[in-house]
Amino acid sequence: MQGRHRASRAILAGVFLCTASAVAHAQPAPSAETIARGKALTDAADCASCHTADPSKPFAGGKRIDTPFGAIHSPNLTPDRETGLGAWSDDDFTRALRYGMAPDGSRYYPAFPYPNFTKMIRDDVLAIRAYLATLPPVRNRPPPPQLRWPLNYRVLMRGWNFLFFRPGIFQPDQQKSAEWNRGGYLVTGAAHCGACHTPKNILGADKRGQAYGGGLVDGWFAPRLDGSDRSGLKSWSIEDIAEYLQSGRNGRSHAAGLMAEVVVNSTSRMSDADIRAIAVYLKDLPAGAPEPAVTPPPQPEMIAGKAIYARACIACHEADGSGAPRIYPPLPGNANLQAADPSSTLRIILDGAQTVTTPRAPNTGSMPAYARQLSDREVADVTNYIRNSWGNAAPLVTPAQVRKARR
Repeated sequence: MQGRHRASRAILAGVFLCTASAVAHAQPAPSAETIARGKALTDAADCASCHTADPSKPFAGGKRIDTPFGAIHSPNLTPDRETGLGAWSDDDFTRALRYGMAPDGSRYYPAFPYPNFTKMIRDDVLAIRAYLATLPPVRNRPPPPQLRWPLNYRVLMRGWNFLFFRPGIFQPDQQKSAEWNRGGYLVTGAAHCGACHTPKNILGADKRGQAYGGGLVDGWFAPRLDGSDRSGLKSWSIEDIAEYLQSGRNGRSHAAGLMAEVVVNSTSRMSDADIRAIAVYLKDLPAGAPEPAVTPPPQPEMIAGKAIYARACIACHEADGSGAPRIYPPLPGNANLQAADPSSTLRIILDGAQTVTTPRAPNTGSMPAYARQLSDREVADVTNYIRNSWGNAAPLVTPAQVRKARR
């Protein structure tokens, strides 16, 4: 009998200790402030754009992302336990964002910008996780990657990481202001601006020494963000940059293509303070590689381009290219227009454009598509005319480039 009492006491003690241990290891629920910070960082990271295939199921993944090496489909970020993040630990989530490693030890492809997210501190990473945990769980298992051999073997990412990935949080510059450092933390980390605006090598990694020098993304050219004269941000003020990010337009340019999506889903939702910090940081970037020397187009092509401009463009953009700022973007001094790579200009001329609308700029504007109305030669002529008039200077565009852009 006494032995049974001792055994019972031992069992009760064990239950008590296990319960106490479970309580000790239980994580307190994230505060409303943490969740709000996580939502702000999720907006800054533009997670919705890549992780939403069906607008009725935000963050449920499955969106196809085309790369030069094939296609991948974004994963499910909702707290569904089987197909989303519901069964992940905090350490799992941190390893994914900061080191590109899945819970099973496999490596993610760098279309997921973990080389940027590694700059984020753990508290901010877990704030994002806290926000995502508040989303309704959605069962959705995205298709597997469709990459060309041998890149369909994830083990190769170990070699890629060894060559190109340098983990580590953002290191503040003590010689700069707190605002500049906040902007640097966002630009290099959560907002991952360099993922699009830095040129890539043949293996899809950033070209070293060319940060923010512009990059080709899905048929568009993400322009230079450095202080270069013609195609960078030298002529933009801090206020110009902030207005563009907040509203999708300013007195110099309009957001189009992929950047319009970024404005709608990300930067237009960010706080004024964070947007200004980003603008302060970007405006301080020095000019990178010299812009290419430009030979003016042959006079006959300029004459032909001017005639097309007078017929198709002058009604909105005016004879002097001045347009109607914040409705029809001005062309003189336009940084996007003077980019060394004309891809974005050709996309707009061929496909047309719709001015992005945001709470700060709800009025709409549009430009018709000219792919059917103009031949390759005509598109090249009018493109060369607007890229080399009113003080602009940009490399010559050929009909062959237009033909490729059509495809």
